[in-house]
Amino acid sequence: MSLRHPDGLGGRAAVAGIGATEFSKDSGRSELSLAVEAVRAALDDAGLTPGDVDGLVTFTMDTNPEITVAQAAGIGELSFFSRVHYGGGAACATVQQAALAVAVGVAEVVVCYRAFNERSGRRFGSGVQQREPSAEGAALGWQLPFGLLTPASWVAMAAQRYLYAYGLTPEVFGHVAVTDRRHAANNPAAYFHGKPITLADHAASRWIAEPLRLLDCCQETDGGQAIVVTTPERARDLRHAPAVVLAAAQGAGRRQEAMTSFYRDGLTGLPEMGVVARQLWQTSGLRPSDIDVGILYDHFTPFVLMQLEEFGFCAPGEGGDFVAADALPLNTHGGQLGEAYLHGMNGIAEAVRQVRGSSVNQIPGAARVLVTAGTGVPTSGLVLGADA
Repeated sequence: MSLRHPDGLGGRAAVAGIGATEFSKDSGRSELSLAVEAVRAALDDAGLTPGDVDGLVTFTMDTNPEITVAQAAGIGELSFFSRVHYGGGAACATVQQAALAVAVGVAEVVVCYRAFNERSGRRFGSGVQQREPSAEGAALGWQLPFGLLTPASWVAMAAQRYLYAYGLTPEVFGHVAVTDRRHAANNPAAYFHGKPITLADHAASRWIAEPLRLLDCCQETDGGQAIVVTTPERARDLRHAPAVVLAAAQGAGRRQEAMTSFYRDGLTGLPEMGVVARQLWQTSGLRPSDIDVGILYDHFTPFVLMQLEEFGFCAPGEGGDFVAADALPLNTHGGQLGEAYLHGMNGIAEAVRQVRGSSVNQIPGAARVLVTAGTGVPTSGLVLGADA
């Protein structure tokens, strides 16, 4: 079951630095090089040096081991290192792990990072290829023989049911794509900088796995992103005002699988994100009306709508209308549809920029930002806020 009481982590850690590489389709360098570049950029942003770092956190799906990154970046001894599973679901949990470490004094400065050649190297969108047998992989045996081979096809099952249950058409997903690309068009770091789209463009894009069109699916990116986490007290003495971790949570639902939870009672929601939502609201003491900006994981547009519904921003089936009304500033960096697909880490960086007041699509007075990680898998979330 999820937490019955607020946890004690809120307000005890802060993001002090963010750094990234160029986002591209062919980086021309190793994933280790990307990781080191992002880590050093984040430290420089914070006004820290590699010698200040004593902790590193990343994803299990990463070819850059913590000790190798430490060595290549000039970091010395480590007192904390950790990895989080389930692909994009790990994004916000890396910050949670770092926050837990600094809150209890296991480490003082922890860098979370994600770096990969996800376009020119391994392409996650290509689905299952040459996996070793595992208990997790056995679940896929119920889907793969019937043609459900890729993430798009897995998500399409839930998306189709969502449309049927609420009497909607695939065009409802287009509001997310248009919103993301509108913000990406203003963002020089975004791959789709200067390239907004319309609902007509969305409707004209080719089918990938019905009801998902090309513009419902996130891009594939080469690049790296790093986040520096320390105590609020130390962060206050650094280059930027802290983005305080008001709440952090992980969540897995009942009968949870990774992207193929087709045997739950329903397919129109994201129970794992519901677990995260309850924990974030409980610990932060906030409600949807208190959130100034939403940075929601958008590898596929339908799951953005379901996230809004799980968090209580709108009723089930009303996510499309909510986005169309611009009721909440959403994915102001352009999201993974418009900026880059870094398994959600670039979304955390955008949340920090919003709190600092430095986003290219800055929302005036933004002081509370919700960030979510990968959907359809065991996942995580954050609420970041301005220093009190």
